[in-house]
Amino acid sequence: MKRVMLAVAMMLGLGTIPAHAAYPEKAIKIVVPYAAGGTADIFARFVAERLGTKWKNEFIVEVRAGAGGNIGSDYVAKAAPDGYTLLLGTSGSNAVNPTLYKTMPYKAEKDLVLVALVAETANVLVTGPNHPGNSIEELVALARSKPGKVTYASSGNGSVLHLSSVLLANKKNVQILHVPYKGTAPALIDVIAGRVDFMIANGPSVVGDIKGKKLKALAATTSKRVAALPDVPTMMEAGVEGYDLSSWFGVLAPARIPDEVRLKLNAAIREVLAEPTTRERFLALGAEPVPMDAETARQFFLSELKKWGDLVRASGAQVD
Repeated sequence: MKRVMLAVAMMLGLGTIPAHAAYPEKAIKIVVPYAAGGTADIFARFVAERLGTKWKNEFIVEVRAGAGGNIGSDYVAKAAPDGYTLLLGTSGSNAVNPTLYKTMPYKAEKDLVLVALVAETANVLVTGPNHPGNSIEELVALARSKPGKVTYASSGNGSVLHLSSVLLANKKNVQILHVPYKGTAPALIDVIAGRVDFMIANGPSVVGDIKGKKLKALAATTSKRVAALPDVPTMMEAGVEGYDLSSWFGVLAPARIPDEVRLKLNAAIREVLAEPTTRERFLALGAEPVPMDAETARQFFLSELKKWGDLVRASGAQVD
């Protein structure tokens, strides 16, 4: 009898150790909470491509846009915590929204965990190629001459891109009109066409069109110039004192994901980010890879919830 009990105990013990050792055993879905073609979509496809090659496993990128990123984020937050449903989240969808929205379908700090940070990006203020403003000074002058008439696009109400333009308006004391879109890609179509005056967009989503002369870049939002756009001044260089904002993008999962799966994902993503070709690719897009260990990533997410929450509360912005 003792031998049987010992054998069972050994089987149970051995069973708990490698329970997730074979992960991944099936296709992994990466959900993008914004419209296809935007920066989150770019990074989701990068992660899917590189991890798919590394693990010889299928990765599926699925767009679930809407409600400023809340629809896709909620879907992942409530998914099975087994590592097969992930989110390519952002500072906007997952750090700003929990305070910006009066009611949220999930609790960010309890229902999601940041598995790995992928990249940080500068945002860039762009206009259409035929827009009369050729500098921040000229754009501000135009806004002062027509209070409330100069328009700006964003990827949605309360997004980081929306708040970035609000910050510009507040610092320069001008009245400008917000035109929200369901994602960056459709917003940029109207900026390029001249139907909207300008937009502050994530660097990776506009670098190609800037270099292709489809967009004019007036300023970058960070304290340093964007490596991919060395001739574009920063906001501070353009006369907007104290303006320094960036966006982050990372892989999130349901909070109860097993630690061994979370650690395996984190290690694999960090290995990909450490590759020289990754850095070259990201810099060319106007982004920087940010390798971060699993515990640091988890703590970073919690600190970002507080930082952006404080900023949103201070701004008074809120979405019903």
